[in-house]
Formats: sequence, C-alpha cells, structure tokens
Amino acid sequence: MSFFAVLFALLIEQLKPLPRDNWVHETLMGWVRWTGRNFDAGQPHHRWVVWCVSVLVPAVLVGAVHLLISHYSLLLALAFDVALLYLTLGFRQFSHYFTDIRDALERGDENEARRLLAEWRHLDASELPRTEVLRHVIEHALLAAHRHVFGVFFWFVLFSALGFGPMGAVLYRMAEFSTRYWSYRHRSLDAPGNDGLLALSQRLFGLIDHVPARLTAFGFAVVGNFEEAAASWRRDATLWQHPNEGVILAAAAGAVGVQLGGAAAPGVTPDRSKTFNAGGDARMADAQGSTSGAPAQAGHLHSVVGLVWRSVVLWMLLVALLTLAHVVG
Repeated sequence: MSFFAVLFALLIEQLKPLPRDNWVHETLMGWVRWTGRNFDAGQPHHRWVVWCVSVLVPAVLVGAVHLLISHYSLLLALAFDVALLYLTLGFRQFSHYFTDIRDALERGDENEARRLLAEWRHLDASELPRTEVLRHVIEHALLAAHRHVFGVFFWFVLFSALGFGPMGAVLYRMAEFSTRYWSYRHRSLDAPGNDGLLALSQRLFGLIDHVPARLTAFGFAVVGNFEEAAASWRRDATLWQHPNEGVILAAAAGAVGVQLGGAAAPGVTPDRSKTFNAGGDARMADAQGSTSGAPAQAGHLHSVVGLVWRSVVLWMLLVALLTLAHVVG
C-alpha cells in the first residue's frame, strides 16, 4: 500500500500543488512557536520537552489515527496516507523558487535571480556572481529535494511496513521543520531562545537523517555517473561541515559532473561555518574547497532536475518490487 500512497500523493501534487504561502506551513510554524513559548523555560531539560512535544506528539497521533482507520477500512487508511503524504512530501513544496530562479537566469535577469535566492534562503546574495548563484541554487535544490522527497519517502516506507502508516513521514517532516524554524529564529530574527534547544534539534535531526542521506547519495550515484559519484563521495564529503549534507552534495556533484563547494560570500551560509573548507581534515588543509567538475552553468540546473527525477523512479521501482514480492509471498 505504501507504493500506491506515494504514487498518488506525487501525482496529486503535480496536478494541484500547494501554493508558496500555504496554510500547512503557517500551521506548522504556529505549532512550533506555541510549543517553544509554552514549554521552554530555558532550563536544560526543557529542550527535550519542547522537542518531544513539537515532533513526537504529532507523529504518534498520526500513527494512532492510521491504526484506528485501518482497523475499519484499508481504503480509508490509504486515503489518509495519501492526504498526509500530500502535505509532507513533494517537489512543489520547494520548487517554486527553483523554477523562478532558473527562469530568471535563462532570460538574463541575474538581479532577480539573486533576489529570489536571498528570499528563498533568507540570506544576502546581492554580490554573488552568476556562477556562485548557480552553485548555491543547485546545492539548496539538492538538499531541499532530499528533505522534502527522499527523507520523507524513506521514513514513510519504513513505518508503513511496520503498520504505522504516515507516522514516519510526519516524524521526519516535523524534525526537519522544527530544526529549520529554530535555526531561522536564532539567525534571522535575532530572538532570544534556548541555544541548547537548537543544538538538540540539529543533533537529533542529524541522527534521523543519517540513513536517508546516504540512501539519497547512493541513488544519485546509481542514476548518474556512478564511478565519479562514488569517488567524489569518498574524497569530497568532508568539504561540508554537516556530514549528511556532505555525502549528498558530493555524490550529486560527481553524478552530474558539476563543481560544488568553494569560497562563499559572507553571510551566504552562516549556519555552516566550515562549509567550503576541509571540514577539519588536515589532509585537505590546502584544498580549494570545491569538488572536481565543470563550473556551474545553466545547463546543470536541468541535469540536476533529471538526476532527482531518475532517483525518484529508482526508489519507486524498488518499493514496487518489494510490494510485489510481499504480495506474491
């Protein structure tokens, strides 16, 4: 049933995507803001309470509802799964900016592309040259594709196999969204908060995302240039501070032959202080800080889109085969 739930959710999203400023995003933001305001008093143990209430409570409730519905009707349970996946999984949740930036670059409007990139990432991109704009768009699009599609896909399939339906999808989405919200609150809003809460959320999301990130990188290698992707994964993953980001971007860079990483303008990646250096690896202290490959060009945007879609087809085929084997067995 998980195969059909993902398939229907993706098809519905392509036909009727959520708008850029949608009620789901506003509801999640209100929920995370409410939990932080009511359960965080600044003490060390409060960060665990806030994270559990923000992330685990919605996931457990969704799992319980799925079990209740599936007890009466498998078709209603499938509809419930599709509805939850429609809200948590999909390209169109982040592709608005990617498409607009690509269109702006294709018509030569680099200032508009920089403005959209700054709006997307809440960062100053006003002085980035065209190649750097392209590189940042590619990097952020790859990470967004992982977090909005492949990461949710993995946890949904896993928990669905255990009988809990979309519980895993909600768990991953809430963990990712909470980390992103608290990071944005500390960085951009300059609002007082529990620093330990941000650190805890980042650490826990890193654990939750550990396996999905490596499966995403493996998928990119399979559907792209496998030899170069594997070599880049081994050689360049430490160019990024966060290991999960590093394996995805390094593998993708090798898969499509594009140069990622490198010197970034101040303020572009403030939450990744070691991004684009050796990540603490003394053996690479003199490295240029970027993967091998051609400098980012507009054509690489289309290559990245193709890479992501081929990866989706790969994992969908794998789940379909597993589903068929289960039915036949």
